[in-house]
Formats: sequence, C-alpha cells, structure tokens
Amino acid sequence: MFPVDIRNLKQFVALSDSLHFGRASEVSHVSSSALSRSIRQLEDEVGATLFERNNRSVSLTHAGGLFLVYARDALTQWDSVLNTLMEESGELYGEVSMYCSVTASYSFLFDLLSRFRMDHPRIEIKLHTGDPEHAITRVLAGNEDISIGARPSQLPNSLAFKPIAVSPLVFIAARKKVGMNKVVAGLVRGKQEGTFWAATPMILSESGIARRRVDHWFSELGIKPDIYAQVAGNEAIVSMVSLGFGVGVVPRIVLDNSPLAKKVVVLDVQPELEAYDVGLFTQKKKLGSPLINAFWSQLK
Repeated sequence: MFPVDIRNLKQFVALSDSLHFGRASEVSHVSSSALSRSIRQLEDEVGATLFERNNRSVSLTHAGGLFLVYARDALTQWDSVLNTLMEESGELYGEVSMYCSVTASYSFLFDLLSRFRMDHPRIEIKLHTGDPEHAITRVLAGNEDISIGARPSQLPNSLAFKPIAVSPLVFIAARKKVGMNKVVAGLVRGKQEGTFWAATPMILSESGIARRRVDHWFSELGIKPDIYAQVAGNEAIVSMVSLGFGVGVVPRIVLDNSPLAKKVVVLDVQPELEAYDVGLFTQKKKLGSPLINAFWSQLK
C-alpha cells in the first residue's frame, strides 16, 4: 500500500532531521512509542527499512534517504494544494518555518513580520536561530521554508533571493588598545604595509562568506595574516576583540547590534572589503505555495 497519511510523512521527516526519537516526538507532539509505530507503518507500506536504529543511534538507510526526497516533495505539494483551497476561500492559515541568526532576528524580523501578521493572522511563524552560515544549507535541505542570510557570490540555481539590506564588512579593534598599540594606530591612519599586518593577531570566522572575502583581501595584497583565533559566530569575534586579543572582521550590522559596540572601534582600512548583501532565501519551487508567496510578495 502506498503511504498517504500526511501525519506519518511529517513524523518521518522530523525523525530524519533530528535522528533522535525523543526530539522528533516532541516536534511532532506525539509520544516516542506512537512515533515508532508510525515509522514501522511506513516501512511496512513501502516494503523497506527506512532507519537503522539501536540503543545508541538512529540513521537513515539508503532507502530512507530516497524516501526522504519523496516525503519532502509530497508535503510541499500537499501544502500547496491545501493552501490553494484556503486562498480561494479568502483566508490563509498554516505554518511557515524560518531560520536566521540571533542578530538578524532582532535586526529584521520586527519589520518583516509586523505587516505580515496583520494581513495573515492565522499563519504561524516557526523560528529557529543559529549560525548564519547555515542559512542556505537549511533551506536547500528542506529543513526551513525561508532563511535570512548573506548572499554568496554564486547562488544555487534552485534558490530565490530577495535583498533586504546591505551591510559592510569592517575591521575592528579594542578601543582601549587604539591609542597604545602602534600597529593598530598605524592601520587607523590607513597604512597598509605588510609588517603592520604581520604583527597584528587576527580573529576570524572559521568559514563562510566573511572568511572567504578576508582571505581574498589578504591574498590580493600579498600578505600572510597572523591568525590568532578562528571562531564560529560573529558575536564571538566582537567579544574577543573587545578584550584586546586582536583585530577582527565582522558585518557592520552585527557590530551595531552588539552590547560590546562601544568597546571596539572600526578601523579605516583600505581597500574596503566587499559588503554583505543580506536577504531572504527560499527554494524557487516553494514560491508556488500561497503561504510562502504571501510572505515573499509583501517585500518590495
């Protein structure tokens, strides 16, 4: 029998995302035993084992991975049909999942959601926060409907992007160090000699757009930076810089919203780094959903 129970499909996707029966059952609002029964029912219907599980771990089988692609597409189509029917009745309702960093949540969400909530009070927003570098991958994987993040130089063809702000990438140093450290003072005056940078410990992102642009910047100047620390999260960079551990690079929007903003100073470094284009991401195919399209189309 081919599976048609939407609830079972949603529970299957929840378990595929978390690979943990306890967390998946909480997300699905069912008991762990009920979730286990749903998974067994799906496996009986498709005639294949979807998960390998033991007392310590849960993992998708090859068949489970193939079925996950079907399940996500089936749920997307179900939502589209259901919401088309709701749209014809004159009112949208349901759930839209979003992902963004903590900084983006208090920088953009109020403006983004205020009008939307007024126009569509029965659409619930399910918000997850985390590292902004995961914004694209979470949407591509189908874990989120919409995310907020920085646009990469090459955007995957399957993604739609709508810009909402531009944020420069800036070099920052501890304010208390600026008048004391001749290296940093020289940088503030615009000196670009490699000796200054060679003596300046750098605190950079582990990976992501900012790190790639900083690496390219140093490469273009023929300079090998002294990397003191590589961290995950721009807020952590601001924190370490404010304590005087070195010079960091962060999006200006992160600095402007940081409680430590007054403890650091932006260095006048030339040439400037390429700015961030911050905006919304979603899969192009999801724009066919009335819920996603309602949110997307409100942004000019």
